Amino acid sequence: MRGTHMLTTLLLVAPVATPLSVSAGHALRARRADIRVRIPAARTAPVDVLVPVGAGGPAEAVPLDTHPPEPPTPTRSRGWAGLVSPAAMLACGAALAARVPRTGPVSAFGEVLRADALTVWMLLVVGAVAALAVAAGPAHLAGERAAGRAADRTVHRYHLLVHAFLAAMCLAVLAGNLGVLWVAVEATTVVTAFLVGHRRTRTSVEAAWKYVVICSAGIALAFLGTVLVYYAARRAGIPETGALDWRVLVAHAGSLDPNVTRLGIALVVLGYGAKAGLVPLHAWLPDAHSQAPSPVSALMSGVLLAVSFCAVLRYKVIGDLVLGTGFARGLLAAIALLTLALAAGLLLAQRDYKRMLAYSSMEHMGLIALGASFGGPLALSAVLLHIAGHGLAKTVAFCASGQLLQLRGTSRIGRIRGLVALSPGLGGALALSVVALLGLPPFALFASELGLARAGFAAGLGWPLAVGLLLALVAFAALAARTAKMVLGPAPADLAAPVRIGAARGLPLGAGLLCCAALGLTVQPLLPLLTAAADIAAGAAR
Repeated sequence: MRGTHMLTTLLLVAPVATPLSVSAGHALRARRADIRVRIPAARTAPVDVLVPVGAGGPAEAVPLDTHPPEPPTPTRSRGWAGLVSPAAMLACGAALAARVPRTGPVSAFGEVLRADALTVWMLLVVGAVAALAVAAGPAHLAGERAAGRAADRTVHRYHLLVHAFLAAMCLAVLAGNLGVLWVAVEATTVVTAFLVGHRRTRTSVEAAWKYVVICSAGIALAFLGTVLVYYAARRAGIPETGALDWRVLVAHAGSLDPNVTRLGIALVVLGYGAKAGLVPLHAWLPDAHSQAPSPVSALMSGVLLAVSFCAVLRYKVIGDLVLGTGFARGLLAAIALLTLALAAGLLLAQRDYKRMLAYSSMEHMGLIALGASFGGPLALSAVLLHIAGHGLAKTVAFCASGQLLQLRGTSRIGRIRGLVALSPGLGGALALSVVALLGLPPFALFASELGLARAGFAAGLGWPLAVGLLLALVAFAALAARTAKMVLGPAPADLAAPVRIGAARGLPLGAGLLCCAALGLTVQPLLPLLTAAADIAAGAAR
């Protein structure tokens, strides 16, 4: 029994602790790289300085002008070593997936960390997208270094922040306490703000500040909503230690004050909806996604939006039990249709392909929110499948767009023509990722959108479904037309030979597309987990 408890604790802690350890390692290397840069910069005369010899050894005098600067550290290999973080997430997720659907939820530290089927599904999605984004990182950073936009310090700082970002997302997914959930989502805001402004240009810093201001406003609303739910729980006689425990709140939902809970749920939906890219606090998304390094944009679009929406799903379960399904259904449907309308309109006028992909993320989050408003296990199964498929496809799209930006030096759609002829591998990957985002077979989004349509009609919500699908069709047409302009057509006249992207750049793209297609062709190996997760998100199971 004790051994089982220790194993459970390990499975719940490792997805957070592993990326934190990797992040700490890069922090130390960044510090050493900073010291190596400062010492040569201080050379003005052949004077003796004190430098440490060995770890904890005595300091001794070394002539400064006879101590040459050290060569650059092998950051490329260390970047690949960072795959240990997503490997830990996937390994723990797989172990939990084999156990939780059969035996029920597991917890540690007094249910501060808790894993039910919904948690496990999201952990696997975060791990899969993280594996692709981290694998794409070394090649992206090599291109930045070749262009003179990165050095050892900035490369280590990038890895430090990326792995801290992964740890924060895993903590948000694994949190059994709504207060810990809020802290984890806030931590993602702090970390990703530095990643958005990573290149330290005027535009990227402006995007980072915009991201911080808008998302902080959203997180403040979520905090107020969390406080109100806590107040309702305490008034209902729930002990202080369990007043923000999700399982306890669900079990005692019938005793919560409906008026206080209604206001709290509304604030939470608006607050976490800001981090999910939903109207009305959505304006940060296109700027942040277009300025962040492409693997970071992939993480933000592929899983950060979904992790934030998972918080909304947790509160929706409580709200449905206290208020009935009508309140959350109406609120989410209205937000979803407004988000779809805005995304479709902005996609029609878009001239920047990274911003185009950002608005595509808004459109897909609108579809996810619309599916969640339908309620029921069928709708939530489609929503969770859509989250996974969108995460994989959008990761490939953003990583490919980053390679395109380094290849052509522009993000303007009108300046890119004949990409398939220029670079068949890159053009093919970008085209196929957009095909996946359009919801065409054999990719996962085809199955998820069919499921959403079936669930909408089954719930008797034909008119919101029809409006949502019409707006999605407009968005899909805009995305397809602009992508076709870039990938089709003759090669540039000065092209001597097609550009090969190489294995380091091509493998993450190919792996993401294969996983997305496999998930669309059959979900049978994951069906027990998906069904159990949908039951929890729909409030049909605890």
